[in-house]
Amino acid sequence: MKIRSRAPLRLGLAGGGTDVSPYCDTYGGAILNATIGHYVYATIEPLAEGKLEFVSCDQKKSARYERSGGAIPMDGNLDLLKHVHLFVEEKFADEKLLSVRLTTRADVPAGSGLGGSSTLVVAMLRAYAEWLGYPLDDYELANAAWEIERTRAGMNGGRQDQYAAAFGGFNFMEFGAQGRVLVNPLRISQGVVAELEASIVLLYTGASRESAGIISEQARNVETNNADALEAMHQIKQESLRMKEALLRGDFEQLHDVLRASWDAKRRMAKGIVNERIDRLYHRALEAGAYCARISGAGGGGFMIFLADPMRKQDVSRALGEGEDAGVVYGCHFTREGARAWRMR
Repeated sequence: MKIRSRAPLRLGLAGGGTDVSPYCDTYGGAILNATIGHYVYATIEPLAEGKLEFVSCDQKKSARYERSGGAIPMDGNLDLLKHVHLFVEEKFADEKLLSVRLTTRADVPAGSGLGGSSTLVVAMLRAYAEWLGYPLDDYELANAAWEIERTRAGMNGGRQDQYAAAFGGFNFMEFGAQGRVLVNPLRISQGVVAELEASIVLLYTGASRESAGIISEQARNVETNNADALEAMHQIKQESLRMKEALLRGDFEQLHDVLRASWDAKRRMAKGIVNERIDRLYHRALEAGAYCARISGAGGGGFMIFLADPMRKQDVSRALGEGEDAGVVYGCHFTREGARAWRMR
């Protein structure tokens, strides 16, 4: 028997960065995101007692252990998978040692800015919960994933990714002090969703190698009351409200205005969010007919989102996929479903 799970990656459409502490703890954050048809997968296969294996198909790494006690070495080899497994033993299995092979794979490269590591944790937890029959609602699933990634594994980042992967769909999320999170699912008309899918060009620029530093700088800017960065973050939070209104009303002119304003504000939040290559790609897309663009995730690389007239989308895709700074263009389809798991025999 195998347990398989998948969790969807997300596009951040507005408010990105305001879910990161200490900003959201002090001022309250607001994010609008949507999940897309690119996934992270996890597979659990029960093994003979005392055996434990971790496999990452993407990283081409594995780790195997003969276990008689609770310790697993945190040595830089698939540590995130190990943290999830130990959390599950503690919280879901009453400290019982579990003998499994845990295998993971993602549809997109690491460092993409689509919430990959958080989505991976959500997918793994959903698989374990299915295997053990442990009840988890979407809030509990997302919060457990946040605890593992941010507290136990010590990885920097915000809160939106775990909740997007758990809930799925278009969501307006509010973040407050003491870990308060409120997820508001949005009922976007199918016509608006179809127009978005017809308009979006999703470009992978290469893995972001600066995201941790960017997130740390954002936090320092809040702690030191950096006026320009704080004003930019306040503006970005307000843009999430305008994006919500634009999507619900199907007002694409306002939606384009929001993305243009967010582009200018986001580059003021921290250095490295926009670099010379990203700037060149941005202007090349505008010259080819794009209305606006957005960086997904912390910035510095990863995915960029462009919106164009559907009749000119091919021109924009061609311009971005050619030349010295070329990236890889992906398809984009929005999904309604969050993380799920199923059994295979």
